[in-house]
Amino acid sequence: MMLLDKCFIIAELSANHGGSLDIAKETIRAAKRAGADAIKLQTYTADTITMNSKQDYFKISQGTHWDGQYLYDLYKEAYLPWEWHEELFKTAKEEGLVCFSSPFDFTAVDFLETLSCPIYKIASFEITDIPLIEYVAKKGKPIIISTGIATIEDIELAIKTCKDAGNDDITILKCTSAYPAEPEDANILTIPDIMKRFNVKSGLSDHTLGIEAPVVSICVGGTVIEKHFILDKSIGGPDAHFSLDEVEFTQMVKAVRTAEKLLGHVDYELTDKKKKSREFSRSLFVNTNVKKGEKLTMENIRSIRPGYGLHPKYLSEILGKKFNVDIEKGTPLDFKHIKNPQSNN
Repeated sequence: MMLLDKCFIIAELSANHGGSLDIAKETIRAAKRAGADAIKLQTYTADTITMNSKQDYFKISQGTHWDGQYLYDLYKEAYLPWEWHEELFKTAKEEGLVCFSSPFDFTAVDFLETLSCPIYKIASFEITDIPLIEYVAKKGKPIIISTGIATIEDIELAIKTCKDAGNDDITILKCTSAYPAEPEDANILTIPDIMKRFNVKSGLSDHTLGIEAPVVSICVGGTVIEKHFILDKSIGGPDAHFSLDEVEFTQMVKAVRTAEKLLGHVDYELTDKKKKSREFSRSLFVNTNVKKGEKLTMENIRSIRPGYGLHPKYLSEILGKKFNVDIEKGTPLDFKHIKNPQSNN
């Protein structure tokens, strides 16, 4: 389902639905207008992702936007109702978008299978959930895994788990699990290292503010971009502060597509347009009116624009030779103007 000829751009709906199915559906439509290739959901409930406990273990206190909240309360606010999924998959299909999701437990996978989910995403904090990765991989769908909190060993184990389950369609996303992430923590050069080290596809799950990181990611070989998307930041919610709205996402997509054109491919061939432009290159011209028998010197020939005369590489070998005709100043120099041009006389 992912694109082969250009970067696959994913708009992540996440918690940016404001508790409204209509807002969620309009967000999908806006993602299409903004140029996304796909919309990604998250399939969990507060009970499938954590437990309702007020012990300190479950209270967020890591210097985040959500500090002071308990995990259960946060996820209860943020989750996307499962009864909306079918309608959202349908809306995405109508818009020509790929719709898929991040499941957070086996029941979510089973539910998404009833919707023919075409791709599965493993969230950063689930990369250590090997049983979940194995269960997802066995579905035989392309699998995308984020690495926000992962060690090299975590990544190796996740990839091995997929392959042992018979699934080689693996994309590993560089991700910084900070919300928002600072540019200096993005370390986008990890993307080509992931591709080389693990022999998989790679890209960026981006939490920085702005659009620069996604553009940079494709310049180092990234093939997937995932970015949180919100219809309007005034909707609020847990993820609004680091999500792009429609205007910003549109700008990002345009910048990425322009960067793809700029990157192009390795090319040393001269198109007709380039060949025409070579007329403005340097070449050897007669710089003064000269008579037959005069020697060629640095005074009577010059390397100048345009490019209708001899290549400047011949300058040293023709100096001291003699003109065999009278030539007017401003004439492109040619071997036919020179006596014995290829000899030492």
